[in-house]
Amino acid sequence: MDLRPFVADLRQELLAAAEAGGEDARALAERLTGTLESAAKLTLLNALSTAADEITRDLAPASVEVRLRGLDPSFVVTPASDDAIPTPPPTPVTDDGPAARINFRPPEGLKNRIDEAAAQEGLSVNTWLVRVVAAALAPRPTAATGANHHIGWVR
Repeated sequence: MDLRPFVADLRQELLAAAEAGGEDARALAERLTGTLESAAKLTLLNALSTAADEITRDLAPASVEVRLRGLDPSFVVTPASDDAIPTPPPTPVTDDGPAARINFRPPEGLKNRIDEAAAQEGLSVNTWLVRVVAAALAPRPTAATGANHHIGWVR
C-alpha cells in the first residue's frame, strides 16, 4: 500500500487551510509540510496497525497483520484453519439433568455469526451453542495419548 497519495492529500489540505491566513500562513504551511511527511506516514502506519488489531479480534482465530516492505505497508490475512475452530459433536449432548439458564450477551456481529452457523446446521441457536460449548470443553488429546500437534493462535 503506497502511503504517498494520502500524505500528498494531507499536504494539500494543510495548504488549502493556510490560504485563509494569507501569504505568511501559506509560506509557513509550505515549510511545515516538508517536515510533517515522516510524521504523517508514521501516524498512518499506527492507524493501520490498530485497525488490523481490531479486525483480528473480530475474526479470531483468523488474523490480519500489517507488514512493511521498505516503507510500504501491506496486509496479510491468515484465515482460520478448520483445526482451530471447535466443531460441534455430531451426536446430541447427553442430558446431565435439568436445564440451567444463563444470560449470554454477545456483540451484535458475533450474534449474527452464531445465528448463521446454527441455521446452516438446521439447529436452534440454543442447541448449537450447547454443542459448541460441549465440544470446546471436551478433553483434548495430549502428548500421552499420541497427539503431536497444537491448536490455537498466538499474538
